[in-house]
Amino acid sequence: MSNTSSRAVALAALREWRTTEAFADAILARRLRSSQLTPADRAFATELLYGVIRNLTLLDFWIGSLRSQNLELGARDILRLGLYQLFFLETPEHAAVFETVELADPKLRSLVNAVLRNAVRNKEALLQSARQQDLAIKSSHPRFLIDRWTQNFGEKTGADLCEWNNRPAPIYARINLLKMSREEFLAQHAEAEPLPAHVNFVRLQNVASGALAAGHCYIQDPSTTLACRLLDPRRGERVLDACAAPGGKTGLLAELMQNQGEILACDRDASRIQTLQKNLERLGVGVGRVAHHDWTGGQAMPKAWGALPFDRILIDAPCSNTGVMRRRVDLRWRLSPKDFSRMPQEQLRILRAVIPLLKAGGVLVYSTCSIEPEENENVVAAILREFSFLELAEQHSLIPVRDGFDGAYAARIVRA
Repeated sequence: MSNTSSRAVALAALREWRTTEAFADAILARRLRSSQLTPADRAFATELLYGVIRNLTLLDFWIGSLRSQNLELGARDILRLGLYQLFFLETPEHAAVFETVELADPKLRSLVNAVLRNAVRNKEALLQSARQQDLAIKSSHPRFLIDRWTQNFGEKTGADLCEWNNRPAPIYARINLLKMSREEFLAQHAEAEPLPAHVNFVRLQNVASGALAAGHCYIQDPSTTLACRLLDPRRGERVLDACAAPGGKTGLLAELMQNQGEILACDRDASRIQTLQKNLERLGVGVGRVAHHDWTGGQAMPKAWGALPFDRILIDAPCSNTGVMRRRVDLRWRLSPKDFSRMPQEQLRILRAVIPLLKAGGVLVYSTCSIEPEENENVVAAILREFSFLELAEQHSLIPVRDGFDGAYAARIVRA
């Protein structure tokens, strides 16, 4: 199908995202499944939607520079798509303008055409004006996020984080050693680029659908291994993965245990339990048992889980996800300042429910994919004050612009 169809899918997805609480990746995936677009057109629709959302404030700044009167939101969405093509993708001007104008209702076409042609004529002046604007406009990030990162990490790192979040995220995959050796995988996938510092990880140009379906690899960032390696599970142990879906860390835990022992993989989201079960089956996890449980609900642990305490517990807690904002393109627009006081309370409730299940001498790892102290070091400090029998063994933070991968935090805690 033509690129017009790609633009139409992107526009429909953008309008749905703007008017609902759904995340962009879920909206786009559903629309692409029913679109019958070719792979190239699917990629173009994805680039358009994600690119507009990443650069929303900047695109609106340019629209405001070109059109001083109020615009209805439908016309604004179309102009956002058109300006992204002209200023970021450098789509040939005639194609970007003509195909974008075709998306508009007949009564809006002359307006859209005039604004886009004016943008073409004044492109250099608009680009120069953007470079002189505040970081919140240039990088299209909410001011409250920039302020908190500047306070926590310094002005340069705060600006670098904004730039990092606007880059397309690479595709990394972990080779699943439960099914295939590293050497076998690399021999079968010559296009996979090994990561020297992360032996069982590769970088891919495209998702290796066949290898994924066979369970030979799992798409995940190398930063996700931090928590699993701090937990350091052993063969034959009883392990609880308290917030397990979709199962990437559970699969790695089973690999580290050489598929010997027991892993109870829980999640509170009933809709994700099936995904968790399917992923563990595909990865060949033979020691995993899946259960639906909400640690914040006050329910006792089901008797069917057994009375024995766990040797090791992983709590990969729900969080603000600011360490993976590059992969969650619309997350910056879904967060609010109150989330950074709300999330720690939820994280502490999970910890309080799970800590009694850890045996004496056992190891608990608390982890997030957040870079915010309120959700990381502050939560751990609070739980150590509350439970005197716990001791902090070590903790690590990964900052994207410093460490080169997604942001993450993990603390290894021992029950004395």
